[in-house]
Amino acid sequence: MSDPYLSDASRIIAGVVLLTIVTIEIGGWFMTKIARGAVEMTPFQKSFARAGHGHAGVLVILSLITLVLADLGGLDGAAGWVARICVPAAAAVMSGGFFAASAGRDRTEPNGAIAMVYLGALLLAVGVATLGIGLLTA
Repeated sequence: MSDPYLSDASRIIAGVVLLTIVTIEIGGWFMTKIARGAVEMTPFQKSFARAGHGHAGVLVILSLITLVLADLGGLDGAAGWVARICVPAAAAVMSGGFFAASAGRDRTEPNGAIAMVYLGALLLAVGVATLGIGLLTA
């Protein structure tokens, strides 16, 4: 059986990822203001705020899981870094994209920042595919 402790890389990334949960909590507080009608937003903006907040939370949890799996699978080198970094990066880029794409008064459709959502999806796909392949070939 492999060492039960996280690699230094995964430990440091996990620490940073855990600290981002504070920003997700702040986002949750802001979501309660939106739900109470204390913040004026279009239905489009409300849906993108929910999507941004939801993606952040889910992808941060997935990020922590991928760190453990990368270590258990013995992923190292470039593949190890891709597997460890791409999912947390996807959490930041994709969720940020939802918020940025809906920013602006009375917006009813996404602005050019919607590209961040697609970039985040690409990062997520690359990260989980690298990890999955790495685990299958370990």
